[in-house]
Amino acid sequence: MLDKQLKQSIQQAYSTFLSNRGLQSRYGQKMMIAEIARTLAGISQNSEGERNGGSHISVTEAGTGTGKTLAYLLAAVPIAQQRKKKVVVSTATVALQEQLIMKDLPQLVTDAGVSLTYGLAKGRGRYFCVSNAEKALEQQNERGQIALYEDEAAQTIDPSDIAQIQSLLNLYASGEWDGDRDGLKNTVDEPIWRLSTSDHMQCTNRRCSHFSICPFFKARQELDRWDLIVANHDLVLADLSLGGGAILSAPEDTIYVFDEGHHLGSKTTGHFSYRLRIKSSQRWLAKATRSLNKLLNDTSEHMVLRGYVEKMATPFADMERALDAWQLLLQQLLADKLQGNSDRYRFAQGVIPEPLQLICHDFANAAERVVLKLDQIVDLLKEAMDGELADIDRTIAEKWYPQMGIFLSRMQGMFGLARSYASPDERGGLPTARWVLRIDGNDGLDLECCSSPVSAAVTLEEHLWSQCYGAVVTSATLTALGRFDRLYTDLGIPADSPCAIFQSPFNFNEAAELRVPAMRTDPSNPNDHNGELAEILLATLPNEKSTLVLFSSWRQMRYVLEQMPDKMVANILVQGDLAKHEILRQHRERIDNELPSIIFGLASFAEGVDLPGDYLTHVVITKLPFGVPDDPVDATYSEWIESQGGNPFAEWVIPMASMRLTQATGRLLRTEKDQGIITLLDRRFITRRYGKQLLAALPPYRRNFS
Repeated sequence: MLDKQLKQSIQQAYSTFLSNRGLQSRYGQKMMIAEIARTLAGISQNSEGERNGGSHISVTEAGTGTGKTLAYLLAAVPIAQQRKKKVVVSTATVALQEQLIMKDLPQLVTDAGVSLTYGLAKGRGRYFCVSNAEKALEQQNERGQIALYEDEAAQTIDPSDIAQIQSLLNLYASGEWDGDRDGLKNTVDEPIWRLSTSDHMQCTNRRCSHFSICPFFKARQELDRWDLIVANHDLVLADLSLGGGAILSAPEDTIYVFDEGHHLGSKTTGHFSYRLRIKSSQRWLAKATRSLNKLLNDTSEHMVLRGYVEKMATPFADMERALDAWQLLLQQLLADKLQGNSDRYRFAQGVIPEPLQLICHDFANAAERVVLKLDQIVDLLKEAMDGELADIDRTIAEKWYPQMGIFLSRMQGMFGLARSYASPDERGGLPTARWVLRIDGNDGLDLECCSSPVSAAVTLEEHLWSQCYGAVVTSATLTALGRFDRLYTDLGIPADSPCAIFQSPFNFNEAAELRVPAMRTDPSNPNDHNGELAEILLATLPNEKSTLVLFSSWRQMRYVLEQMPDKMVANILVQGDLAKHEILRQHRERIDNELPSIIFGLASFAEGVDLPGDYLTHVVITKLPFGVPDDPVDATYSEWIESQGGNPFAEWVIPMASMRLTQATGRLLRTEKDQGIITLLDRRFITRRYGKQLLAALPPYRRNFS
């Protein structure tokens, strides 16, 4: 329960903030503060500070302009401090992280008078690894070549790339750079950065000779001292997959705030997906065997290590035989299914044919035995690095530990995929999507087997909701067709968790017009529809100053772009030609210079784009944002809904389209002073019955339907 002292503390902080900023209170913001505070304060705990009752998750949809960031900060921080818990604010985009660190949190401290320490947490992959960079240079000097990709043969890298790694070492050694990739003035190509960083499987932690100057661990020590940590969904999920508390604070001592919470489901399923390429895995097994023999040679045939390696010989052979049978069977099964332009085959309802199940079962059994032995090798090398094994030199152990960590991680992934293919889903339960891709690689065609859960519900319930002290899930778009049902189902949020909607304070009817013009075609005939799109945009765009055109596919966008005259193309910034942040920067610069600017973008530009005022006065949506019909995860989920007697179009496709359409139209009005037009070039919005549902879920824009 929210005690009187805590309530007064939150109210005083809010009043102080408004006074110092010269602002008036917003009804929705006040209600959101109260809603979140009431839920978090209602968490009961024992004498040890452990949660033992009460609803501990608050779900809040807050329309644009509500001021949700300040609301959840003012509600969560005082309660966390009173109960000696940390706050982790997790976002889906870098832009929101930057806003929190550069604007919102400083204002909370200076203008609301909240005493708070905070900082931005990043994964190991964003930090420079001195040890790996030095090893890369040593290997290049020794052999004149480096393996850029673990699946590929070693290859010579350009001297300028070697110079780039050396430059990074020099920058860090001189103190001019703190080792954070985002702090570099110049970009580093991904393959080169990969040689210069690390992950949790390669990192030797305190055993590393560079541990005292490690950029990641120096940042990690700062994190322990902060009251509030800003992170992203990927980092939170990575921490949870390691058991929680490995990177961030322990879940039981943490109040999580998931801003942009509508991304949490897709991020989660991505973290628990598996892939395995048949030919690539065959090559890798041969490489692993050679490397293990080199390890034995370097350790003078260490008796214990030799025993581990010898015990891997049989499962390695079993895996090789299984892969041969796997490839042959897939070629037979898919002979008539991967023809022409078809590069993907999905197993209906995620059901793997029994012969393939048996092969994958054999592979998984063998892979599990290899995982066990690799794990033992890694532990043995740790002991050697700690000086607890006199018969393995520490420098040898330091050399081989990262390599064995990579091997272990790779083998765990192979085991995960094989186990997924070998294990049928529980009858009636949520299925796993399983499909095969045809990949055209350096060594010809390969077949990649893929597996992904269709829902994050079980995973999040097990690893997050049941473990954390408290949580807030918020976004401007959480509901689908005005209801939270879809979100609760997808994320596995306990049914008794309170939820609330706080409407935007904007006057949508006066500020924006929603247009659906007369058209000859609809997207059911894509060629004709794309042609008419080009006609309409050719007639409209020359008169525009600041426009965002949202396309449904690369093919559609490129087709329309090809129809534009060169004079108009000069004013168009196209997704894919430049990074998203650079497109937005150049767009703002053009508008500042009173030049016309048009952005051609896909789904990623339908959210996370903040262009207030004159920076955006017209949003064009070329097609209702239905999901890709052949997406294997969505298709498998739809099949499951149908198998349960439901209607996937009504229960899944339309609600998801509603959320995406709300996000897309939401790009136009970012402040109370903004005005403009939204044009939807899809007549189905007014001719089909579901169009009424989609319209009812949108803000009350002024309508102009031809």
